[in-house]
Amino acid sequence: MTTLDELIADSWFPFAGDITVKPLDPRVVPEPDRHGLTVDDCHSCARSDDTFVWTDERWRLTGALPTQIPGIVLLEPRQHVDSYADMPADLLAEIGPMTARVERALLGLGDVGRVHANRWGDGGAHFHLWFMPRPLGMLQLRGSMLPMWLDLLPDLDEQQARTALSRVAAAMAADGGSAHP
Repeated sequence: MTTLDELIADSWFPFAGDITVKPLDPRVVPEPDRHGLTVDDCHSCARSDDTFVWTDERWRLTGALPTQIPGIVLLEPRQHVDSYADMPADLLAEIGPMTARVERALLGLGDVGRVHANRWGDGGAHFHLWFMPRPLGMLQLRGSMLPMWLDLLPDLDEQQARTALSRVAAAMAADGGSAHP
């Protein structure tokens, strides 16, 4: 186990000085419902294609705005599924190649050291993968600390953020589907 002193000494960790670890809250069982449990109350399912940066007949890509680094996107299937376990075999077969396709589009932005793909499912119940392109040379943003750093960095200029998303959408559309300005 990493000690608190070791964690604070790590250059990736975004905090310095005296830090107190909070005690864990008691477990909450049953857990509260997440939003969008069914197609009828799912905000993602209700969105029109023009609110995404790229779409095809089975997948959609949305941009995270405001953003602290250019090109953060979320990939989701059109079909309302909650997790890998709920995904039909045809979507499961496509998710690997689609993940690689999104990664290539993000690497095409240039100045990207690595692309992190993350799956959290504690908010919305519509399956989604986060893609976060770590800026080249920003070594403190490596690994699992990147999402924590995002909460601490200033937002990018909106035009710069939208330009990056337009470039990602164009790269995705070059292999099929539609880019949405």
